[in-house]
Amino acid sequence: MKGIILAGGTGSRMYPCTKVTNKHLLPVYNKPMIYYPIKTLADAGVKDILIVSGPGHAGDFLNLLGSGKEFGVDLAYDIQEEAGGIAQALNVGRKFVGEDKVIVILGDNIFEDDIFQFVQEFEKQESGARIFLKEVSIESGRRFGCAVVEEDKVVYVEEKPRDPKSNLAITGLYMFDSTVFEKINRQSPSARGELEITDAIDFYVKEGNCKYDIIKGFWSDAGTFESLFKSSKFLIDKDLQSRPTFRQETSS
Repeated sequence: MKGIILAGGTGSRMYPCTKVTNKHLLPVYNKPMIYYPIKTLADAGVKDILIVSGPGHAGDFLNLLGSGKEFGVDLAYDIQEEAGGIAQALNVGRKFVGEDKVIVILGDNIFEDDIFQFVQEFEKQESGARIFLKEVSIESGRRFGCAVVEEDKVVYVEEKPRDPKSNLAITGLYMFDSTVFEKINRQSPSARGELEITDAIDFYVKEGNCKYDIIKGFWSDAGTFESLFKSSKFLIDKDLQSRPTFRQETSS
């Protein structure tokens, strides 16, 4: 299983903080944002990871992360020449993945759950896709892709729906077999002018070959100032809760 972290884009929603750096290098609590998706993949047993970024700050990722030895992984790097959607960015990793399966995570997504078991189950799956969903409010669902499920399969997906058909948001974490690249090459740009990852997933849905897992713990993107604050607060609270408390003893 190969891993790909998508860390491109212009970061326009976080301007002017992204005027001189990539948003995935901004701090979330006490670590650069990109550390969190690396840890998610490393904890899941994924050791060969490609980071796809834009041309402006690619060297900054290399300077920060190096070979990946610090995280117990092997990191490679590639460039998305121009912003054209998540599916287009994923397609940059075609040669890196080859005939293997791939787990893809958006570089601004923060997950609490350990996904090791889900990755192991997908390794045993002959083919297809598996996506990670999270129950959210209908209002929040308008920010993300939406999925409808029946039993163990996804039967419908839609990108940023005006009227979501369910409260299951598609998180920025996906697993695909190697046919995902052929599917991306069959896509047409959306109304936004981008190759949408939901359209790639939809090929698997129509084949009846897209399964799902539900995220139980905390999940958020950190791609807006509000969600960056939300993610940082969660991590701060979690850190404080894990610290030992000491009862001060008083002598009588």
